[in-house]
Amino acid sequence: MSAVSSGKLSPLFALEFNDKFIHRHIGPTEADLAEMLGALGLESLDALVADTVPKDIQQTDSLDLPSPCKEPDLVTRLREIGSLNKVAKSYIGMGYYGTHTPNVILRNVLENPGWYTAYTPYQAEIAQGRLEALLTFQQMVMDLTGLSLANASLLDEATAAAEAMALCKRAGKSKSDTFFVAEDVHPQTLDVIRTRAEYFGFSVVVGNPETDLDAHDVFGVQLQYPGSTGEVRDLEPIISLAHERGALVSVASDLLSLLLLKPPGEMGADVVVGSAQRFGVPMGFGGPHAAFFATHDKFKRATPGRIIGVSQDARGHTALRMAMQTREQHIRREKATSNICTAQALLANISAFYAVYHGPEGLKTIAERVHRLATLLALGLREHGFSLRHETWFDTLTVEVGENQGAIFERAQLAGLNLRKVGEDALGISLDETTRSQDIETLWRIFANDAETVTVNDYDAQLLEKGDLSLPEGLERTSEVLTHPVFNRYHSETEMLRYLKMLENKDFSLTHGMIPLGSCTMKLNATAEMLPITWPEFAKLHPFAPASQSEGYKVLIDELRDWLIEITGYDAMSMQPNSGAQGEYAGLLAIRRYQESQEEGHRDICLIPSSAHGTNPASANMMGLEVIVVKTDEDGNIDLEDLTAKAKEYSDRLSSLMITYPSTHGVFEENVKQVCQVVHEHGGQVYMDGANLNAQIGLTNPGLIGSDVSHLNLHKTFCIPHGGGGPGMGPIGVKEHLAPFLPGHAVSPVDGLPERGAVSAAPYGSADILPISWAYIRLMGAEGLKKTAQVAILNANYIAKRLEGHYDVLFKGKSGRVAHECIIDIRPIREDTDISEEDIAKRLIDYGFHAPTMSWPVAGTMMIEPTESESKRELDRFCDAMIAIREEIRVVERGEWSAEDSPLRHAPHTLEDITSEWDRAYSRDTAVFPTAEVRAAKFWPSVNRIDNVYGDRNFVCSCPPMEAYEVSN
Repeated sequence: MSAVSSGKLSPLFALEFNDKFIHRHIGPTEADLAEMLGALGLESLDALVADTVPKDIQQTDSLDLPSPCKEPDLVTRLREIGSLNKVAKSYIGMGYYGTHTPNVILRNVLENPGWYTAYTPYQAEIAQGRLEALLTFQQMVMDLTGLSLANASLLDEATAAAEAMALCKRAGKSKSDTFFVAEDVHPQTLDVIRTRAEYFGFSVVVGNPETDLDAHDVFGVQLQYPGSTGEVRDLEPIISLAHERGALVSVASDLLSLLLLKPPGEMGADVVVGSAQRFGVPMGFGGPHAAFFATHDKFKRATPGRIIGVSQDARGHTALRMAMQTREQHIRREKATSNICTAQALLANISAFYAVYHGPEGLKTIAERVHRLATLLALGLREHGFSLRHETWFDTLTVEVGENQGAIFERAQLAGLNLRKVGEDALGISLDETTRSQDIETLWRIFANDAETVTVNDYDAQLLEKGDLSLPEGLERTSEVLTHPVFNRYHSETEMLRYLKMLENKDFSLTHGMIPLGSCTMKLNATAEMLPITWPEFAKLHPFAPASQSEGYKVLIDELRDWLIEITGYDAMSMQPNSGAQGEYAGLLAIRRYQESQEEGHRDICLIPSSAHGTNPASANMMGLEVIVVKTDEDGNIDLEDLTAKAKEYSDRLSSLMITYPSTHGVFEENVKQVCQVVHEHGGQVYMDGANLNAQIGLTNPGLIGSDVSHLNLHKTFCIPHGGGGPGMGPIGVKEHLAPFLPGHAVSPVDGLPERGAVSAAPYGSADILPISWAYIRLMGAEGLKKTAQVAILNANYIAKRLEGHYDVLFKGKSGRVAHECIIDIRPIREDTDISEEDIAKRLIDYGFHAPTMSWPVAGTMMIEPTESESKRELDRFCDAMIAIREEIRVVERGEWSAEDSPLRHAPHTLEDITSEWDRAYSRDTAVFPTAEVRAAKFWPSVNRIDNVYGDRNFVCSCPPMEAYEVSN
């Protein structure tokens, strides 16, 4: 039967059409699209693309991807893939442990879009909740490590240790270029340190610090406490020796152990790093997990990443913000020695909440139970005839088993347990909070190959009689920990639930409205895409579990890799980099290693346009490249003449060019192919930043354009949520000649790559969030992804058109179109009225919006990216707000309000404003209810405009007294 009856689509076919996920993800309806195209004088999306994307790079073939999938079918398929993973009980350790995520945190934070769809807190007035949570994370880390300063998370333990190495060099006084790493540091950490050290020009020495350190002149030392194989030793003599020789010392430690052990800060450590994973965050086959980085206050200017600090708002109330705006790669650019663009904010918050929920006594109880069970396990193993490598431990034992290693290992696997092979004659066992007494008895039986029934109680009685001597004398913690009231108040679920909701209510997220940040792509993170991240078959796998247990992940990663290769036009893809910044680094690393293989390791010049992300020059500097800035012309395009001249001048040394496409100025540059050709003609490679890939999919691709390598922001284009500042994923795609130089891994070799060169701790980065991007591509298919790019471009051009006559759009392409984002120029307004882009940003809060990106890539501008997920209604609401704000500025222009006494300068307005005495030139209604829609659904900021200068002059990065919050709430 025909689908069409009497000129109408039959109900069956209509259901098939309307049930497509494409219509859920893309905001404007078909009628909306027609109306928006009409406003631009166009008849179709294809006509818009023809008018916007240069003809010589337009993709003519459709993407070879699976057809769009419906949500119920997607969930079924993900269940099938997940079932291929086998969740064994893990005793592998090495920085990854089983943990229980409290259900109140699981449901109300990890699975809550109010937390996971928020952006990095650059508009602090509407981010006080997550800022408070991140400050609590910092306080937790400072307390446990015994140091005075902590940042708001790094990416993983291994990269945090690499950052510590860099700090030891730039903050220390030693002239040496040698870094010493203790032989009992986790092997994946050593791998990442070696990768990072190579292009810093550092040599790495590995040895026993008690016997070998004195023989070397070093600028820094990396220790592990407890050691990777479990030993707990007194680090104070080693640290003292290093300091006497002018070196700084970093200690990788375990937070749970520090409830019982003397903290490294009290032993004199300069830096303490590690992972907060075991504080309530699932292993997830390697991530995402929050790394911590603690140091002394005197090193605050050299500390990488983001630091949350205490300041005050316009009323003098306590208010939080990012101290020193610590993204040093944007401040120092080519002089930066760090590139931390993505933190792990969501996971840091979960770890902080875990500590809040359990409190110091609860955490200590967990630590004591884990340690007690490890000691009982040791007693039983010794009585069964096994010897232990170390006499001290916290949660990890290394058992000498000789030629029985293989047999015991296999018996454990048959019983559903994973042990760690240590060398060829020992096995490692790491316990965690999920370990129970019966697990200890099972382990005894497996090691002894004995069915005899033995009980933990028998050995517990012996231990009570003999006493526990497994911690060295003098290394038991005596100092107090987690004394702040936040860790001692919310232990019932009722109290915890209200605490989490109170914080959530202070934050603006995609649940409230559009977040139109340019270059950040704050689009829909669909619920169906998010579902699998908390399923046990994805969440509970150890990253170093045997390959036979992770076959589901292999299927998913292989399919995602193939789809990304098809989308980008590259030949190979690495899924290891766990942020965009890591992706940049890994891409340049592949280029440098390739050039060395061609005996061109002398190529050390990186050309970067003046408009580039600050991460670009920072990454280039980390790779030992000299940055040469290329001019941009008055239209914002790369100046081809200047590029050609500099490529020719540095032809013998040219390593690479780093570009973004569409450009950082929000246009499809016409000469991009020529740009790539110029660099290739002079022996260089082209690195294309993947930040703006959302405007390319199905329309063009990096390989077609001519680039050699790109990182892909899965947390932008491919729907992994930003999580209030992380997680992120930045896999890199490369042309065939670069494929052999993708990151390898020392512990779990990746796809035949060398067992070296890791850039992240886990072989597949933050694997637990890869199902999100897999699901997005599977739901959309080739048809949906292409339409995504088309509508993203349409939405940006529609906004630019609607704002005409009110704001000047700074850059446009050859046909007068923008790409998927547009930049409006506020400089003429400021010159005439003293109203700045910051005033407009804060006033937008009163209208119920997060601000666009401010003053980047051009000072005094705002970059707007609406994405394809926002409906025409929301776009119009935003445009109406921007136009209304422009009318308010005109009131200032006419002299009816002064700039100082305008709603723009006082914005954002709080409840306290309108309930206090009012003597302003405008009404209370104008202040807080500028539109009828705002009156119907008001988002109230919890603080007034924050005084950043005060915060920098009065640097505090620890939790203030609870009364300070109570006054401001």
